[in-house]
Amino acid sequence: MALEDLYKEVILDHYKNPRNKRPMPDAAVTCSRNNPLCGDEITVFATIDGGTVTDVAFQGQGCSISQSSASMLTEAVKGRSVGDAEHLASDFRGMMAGEVEPDEDEFGDLVALKGVVKYPIRIKCAVLAWDVLQDALSGAGEAAASAPHA
Repeated sequence: MALEDLYKEVILDHYKNPRNKRPMPDAAVTCSRNNPLCGDEITVFATIDGGTVTDVAFQGQGCSISQSSASMLTEAVKGRSVGDAEHLASDFRGMMAGEVEPDEDEFGDLVALKGVVKYPIRIKCAVLAWDVLQDALSGAGEAAASAPHA
């Protein structure tokens, strides 16, 4: 099986069997965004404890790229410090811009989305969940002790 075919399988698996796709009413931080050009919608929920993302989930609808990226995001950032999660989000955006060569140890399944770079109109689909995560985590240190907000 060619590497590109393997990547397509990973993307389809996350689309058909999304990880952590569920509401999280007790989340410390919540943020939602949509991409009006294609109709993708993503809400990211996160629980932060001691500066660590202890739980993360998403809800939404859209194309296989946006939903797969959100599913992969939840697996990639859970258990990381807020700073590490923000750094990974920055590196992911760099990969989508063709500026960062992904490290498979750091990126895991996210490497499968590298091929999206060939389709510039789809890059926004792949980064939507990451933009939402960054918005949710900005100021998460202060927000972790406060009530959930949108």
